Amino acid sequence: MQKLLSLVRSGCEHYNMIEEGDKIAVGLSGGKDSVALLVSLSELRRFYPNSFSLTAITLDPRFNGKDTDYSELEELCNRLSIPYIIKRTQLGDVIFNIREEKNPCSLCAKMRRGALHDAAKEAGCNKIALGHHMDDAAETFMMNLLNGGNIGSFRPVTYLSRKDIHMIRPMIFVREKDAARVVRKLNLPTVKSNCPADGNTERQQIKEFIASLESKYGDLPPKILGAMQRGSISGY
Repeated sequence: MQKLLSLVRSGCEHYNMIEEGDKIAVGLSGGKDSVALLVSLSELRRFYPNSFSLTAITLDPRFNGKDTDYSELEELCNRLSIPYIIKRTQLGDVIFNIREEKNPCSLCAKMRRGALHDAAKEAGCNKIALGHHMDDAAETFMMNLLNGGNIGSFRPVTYLSRKDIHMIRPMIFVREKDAARVVRKLNLPTVKSNCPADGNTERQQIKEFIASLESKYGDLPPKILGAMQRGSISGY
């Protein structure tokens, strides 16, 4: 946990993610990354130079028309003294039944972001923390390069002027394996996604592609992130 906490603090300080009095909504999907983010920010509150508050928000896509059971996440938030909000949506029905999207991930991400922005504003938050880590940044970089010939990734900090809210990614220096290790060692609860496309996405293919290159070129996500920092690409 100490390593994760150190990396999260480093990311927050490097990109000035947290300011005095911030009210931060944590996007809590139930996956290992969002759970690791929640517990690390909860711990960070104890000693970070700037005081801030947290609210956890879960958007339930209701895949197959059923409410997802988030009771274990609710118990975790209660233990951490973090207010918890669940927003039930019709995302699953819209994407897979009404729109019948062949490539559902892009539309789903866009709709989830919009719903999360609205929920965070309703909760009185001025920032939203997402559980994207270094591996996600590297994968997004490769997807942009291979699909559109663009150099870039998501930004560590993004200001959404239409919503007057900032998106922050405190785990930008964290490796996926380190987040997973903390969740496993602390026996933290996770909620498996019921998405029909889970495990069969372009991002998963890119993840496997990067892994296939690492036997020859070594650990690639730190190299990709370092290259973006040296080139001042996408706010890095």
